[in-house]
Amino acid sequence: MSDRVFGLFGLLLAIRFAFASLAIEESFLSDVVGPKAFPLIIATILGLSSIGIALKPDASPSWPDLGRFVEIMAAVVVMVLYAELLPVIGFVFSTAFAATYLTWRLGSGAVASVVTGVGTSLGIYVVFHLLLGLSLARGPLGF
Repeated sequence: MSDRVFGLFGLLLAIRFAFASLAIEESFLSDVVGPKAFPLIIATILGLSSIGIALKPDASPSWPDLGRFVEIMAAVVVMVLYAELLPVIGFVFSTAFAATYLTWRLGSGAVASVVTGVGTSLGIYVVFHLLLGLSLARGPLGF
């Protein structure tokens, strides 16, 4: 039963995501595909996957214990905080903090997590902002 509930929740989320994608305003200078295409593709994949989960659920699903569930919820909180803090403290710092926490929770040591988080943040910044010229959220320090 829990897989069906999860599948229906995913389907509702996909529908909501598709409607939010359709509300994106397009500029007269946008390309042929436009800014709506990628979010609609993600909504379609999420919707089809959710339908598959709802129609063919696992016979005996196993749920994580309370400790693991708390860790999963903490990761969700970190990702929500990442989205909220991105325009406030900028891409580099928010990505470094999120990546550091998530790699630590995946089993890396504290030092390795910090190195991975900072390296991931700076690596993405260099590739996408400096090399490709894409705009990333700027923080109070200008990057």
